[in-house]
Amino acid sequence: QVQLVESGGGLVQAGGSLRLSCAASGSISTIDVMAWYRQAPGKQREVVAGISRSATTNYADAVKGRFTISRDNAKSTVFLQMNSLKPEDTGLYYCYVQKYNGARYWGQGTQVTVSS
Repeated sequence: QVQLVESGGGLVQAGGSLRLSCAASGSISTIDVMAWYRQAPGKQREVVAGISRSATTNYADAVKGRFTISRDNAKSTVFLQMNSLKPEDTGLYYCYVQKYNGARYWGQGTQVTVSS
């Protein structure tokens, strides 16, 4: 089992920045992918960014150039630096990890609200 604890959400004005963190604990030695998803009210959950253990990254088109995902393998922590935030970035942001055996885990979510 893997436990995920997110932090860093909050309320920010458009154009501002936030940094999300997600710390993994438990059976963490075989974690491959770490990622962030988000879900806006009335919408489906969507991937924001992901990073493999070898640091290969991918981003949703909507956040390219504004968000940066990174990870600290020694601390089993993944970060999401969000700059130039827009009101449409508002939502509940979830941390996600996938192990090499395919097992998947989700955090509880942290709220990000961007005011116009």
